[in-house]
Amino acid sequence: MERPIGVIDSGVGGLTVLHELKRQLPKEQFIYLGDTLRCPYGSKGEEEVIQYTWEMVNYLMKFDIKMLVIACNTATALVLEQLKQNLPIPVIGVIEPGARAAIKATQSNHVAIIGTENTIHSQAYEHALIRIKPNIDTTAVACPKFVPLIESGNFVLEEAKEIVEESLEFINHYPTIDTLILGCTHYPIIQSLIEEVVGPRVTVLSSAVETGFEVSTLLTFYNLYHANTEEIHEPAIFTTGKLHVFQRLKEDIFQLKNASLKHITLS
Repeated sequence: MERPIGVIDSGVGGLTVLHELKRQLPKEQFIYLGDTLRCPYGSKGEEEVIQYTWEMVNYLMKFDIKMLVIACNTATALVLEQLKQNLPIPVIGVIEPGARAAIKATQSNHVAIIGTENTIHSQAYEHALIRIKPNIDTTAVACPKFVPLIESGNFVLEEAKEIVEESLEFINHYPTIDTLILGCTHYPIIQSLIEEVVGPRVTVLSSAVETGFEVSTLLTFYNLYHANTEEIHEPAIFTTGKLHVFQRLKEDIFQLKNASLKHITLS
């Protein structure tokens, strides 16, 4: 029960999920690995994504993690079932929780999804939404410029707003859309900008909160809750790339000032 929970992502985006997990489960210990060196995953080939995801998983398994959270929509879409079948621990992705949140939120029954090219091409969100509500209307659009923008750390510049406006212009053509799923865990980092662009008629959703609920439910189901209720662990953050964007985000945005940060190499 005192073993850590592993969280993986292609870069800094999964910090949105880590932040929410830490908020909901403050007694748990988390180890986060972001593969910023090879980010973004969204435009890479399926075999590459599978290989890179397994390399991250194998690295975290050395820490005897008790649960794995795939805080990457692309990896969730392409590798989740394979990981579930082959790992001896519970594995959670971010797509099903995001779909459930959208079903709860929509009043018009028309949900838009934005994500990486791989996530959108996989239609994983559409499948998840239809499994819950077969008559749901969906519109899915890839936004390949978002992840490089966020990973660069330059998302507060005027250029960022222009990129967001251009990428989300399709919303104006669908007046019935009232819910937008951020189908990439990087996107919540610019959620305020996205909300400004789409306006008040569209509810913008991240899967982080629902993912936290699911992790909590599985910890209860498998009797894996951390036994020591007094001890508080700060997350350990590993990255394969440069540290500066992680450093800024963990301290200025996600209140993870005391989390350790270390560069690693994956083979």
